[in-house]
Amino acid sequence: MAIFTNGILKNCVVFLNINFKGEFIMELKNHIAESALYDVYESDGMAVRVYKKPEYKEKCLYAALTHARVETTLCHSSIKMPIIHDVSVIDGKWSMSMDWIKGKTLAELIEENPDKAESYIAKMVDIQCEIHQQYMPLLSKLKDKLARQIKTLGQIDEIKKYELLTRLDSMPKHIKLCHNNLEPKNIIINDDGVYVIDWGSARQGNASADVAKTYLLMCLHHPKLADYYLNKYCQLSGTSKKYVQGWLPIVAAAQLEKNIESEKEFLLKWIDVVEYE
Repeated sequence: MAIFTNGILKNCVVFLNINFKGEFIMELKNHIAESALYDVYESDGMAVRVYKKPEYKEKCLYAALTHARVETTLCHSSIKMPIIHDVSVIDGKWSMSMDWIKGKTLAELIEENPDKAESYIAKMVDIQCEIHQQYMPLLSKLKDKLARQIKTLGQIDEIKKYELLTRLDSMPKHIKLCHNNLEPKNIIINDDGVYVIDWGSARQGNASADVAKTYLLMCLHHPKLADYYLNKYCQLSGTSKKYVQGWLPIVAAAQLEKNIESEKEFLLKWIDVVEYE
């Protein structure tokens, strides 16, 4: 197996077994997380993201490129993130390895210290505001990704798709850095400071779209803190709450494309909301 490190093709030296085809096999035993696309393992101080299907090569390489571009920008800010070290093929599946960040996520801290929950969310808002101060013209556009996700939806009719796409097209175009998946579980605190992880979906775009996505994730995973989060962000950034809310049907439709059964009913309700008080 080959590994690409800093643009150089190298041989991998961390395999433990060889299969009957003579191929190297890496043993990844410490499974720590997963998504619909990949599993994450901790191995020798690295977080190894292994994509579940060999045909996810493009997704892996694109996520690695996105991560690397964000690294380049954030090195000039106070925001810390894991450094990606290599992209490789493990047992026929594409993977990438980055720093394993030890510590506790904000989600864990909120669960352990509910009396401090609002202060943790305020910290997340501070981080998100700083993220949105960065400009990322080299990243793909968030609006393009949202449009693709809406167009492929099977759960809504063509009229509703047209309405959502028309609304999306009318939204202002920005080139701010959008994490596109920021929530308490993607922020880690340790003795070295605060780290933001999971940058593979980052895009350039409108900060309010990013806030709308975080608000929906908060509604799903921390519903009692969702409104506090949105009010705090709008207060700190000077953003109109109604402006953020205008993105909610669009972002809800895009999230629906992931086809997570437990989220469907909730997201469909948001898609049908047109105006806000």
